[in-house]
Amino acid sequence: MVILGASVDSREANAAFAEKYDFPFSLLCDTDRRLSVAYGAVESGSSGTARRISYLIGADGKIEVVWAQVKAADHPAQVLATL
Repeated sequence: MVILGASVDSREANAAFAEKYDFPFSLLCDTDRRLSVAYGAVESGSSGTARRISYLIGADGKIEVVWAQVKAADHPAQVLATL
């Protein structure tokens, strides 16, 4: 299993955030917002804040589950319950 996070913030901001919360996964930098637009976290042409949204992507590359209303405190338990 591979877990990745993505953020529209800078590499420096993401590194500090990941270190602060001791993330056990990689946090990708999407500063050009292409990934975020492709996955619906940011509207095309938007410079606003990205939505918190998570996807469970199967080994075949297809999206199996979408969590469109992520609340950080509850989300790990939601994902574990699904797995």
